[in-house]
Amino acid sequence: MTTALVIGGTSGVGLAVARQLASRGHAVHIAGRNTERLNRATAAIDGDVHGHVLDAADAEAAAALAAKIAPIRHLVITLAGTGGAGPLGDLPLDGLRQAFEEKYWPTVTALQASLAHLSEDASITLVGAVTARAALPGTAGIGSLNAAVEGLVQPLAAELAPIRVNAVSPGYVDTPWWDGLAAGDRSAFFKQAADALPTKRIATAPDVAEAIVLLATNPNITGTVIETDGGARLTA
Repeated sequence: MTTALVIGGTSGVGLAVARQLASRGHAVHIAGRNTERLNRATAAIDGDVHGHVLDAADAEAAAALAAKIAPIRHLVITLAGTGGAGPLGDLPLDGLRQAFEEKYWPTVTALQASLAHLSEDASITLVGAVTARAALPGTAGIGSLNAAVEGLVQPLAAELAPIRVNAVSPGYVDTPWWDGLAAGDRSAFFKQAADALPTKRIATAPDVAEAIVLLATNPNITGTVIETDGGARLTA
């Protein structure tokens, strides 16, 4: 049985990834900061699933966890940054810095801390977003954050070979990332966004998770960013 570590796997896309990997027979380890969400996540998944409290920005703790469960076959990092949206002229730079502290730096920290504990044929899968390349007004800040994450992929795929490194680039996804919006506002926003998409729908967490699992498990894909955005980049 192969071992998978999903960092940020307590809700949304990460939880869907953990569920799909477990259904394929992998031993899945979920890492997250919130104990209550972690317990709910592990209880909700059938299979060989284990939960670990982890702040991904803590290099020593990340290395200790990776060493404990090594060798890791599939490392999936699905952290989210919630700041950085808005017109650049009005953007609070402290909020953008915080977004990098929430997503980019913990991603790099956890990845670096885990390297020595990956199997020789391991995969690393990261999560960016369509804002990294779509010309959407008001996304210069958050787009630069996601571009930084996706910018790790090709250099590391070459540097770490034969370990494979890939990422997914989602668009609008109905996950707890949007919980800051009131239910009515969220519903109205999603309807407006869906109407503008070629697919005419907002993605679910399992939609994106399927792309992540493909990248994690297909031995012939590396250095690739898969866009799973409903065609958002085509309309920007």
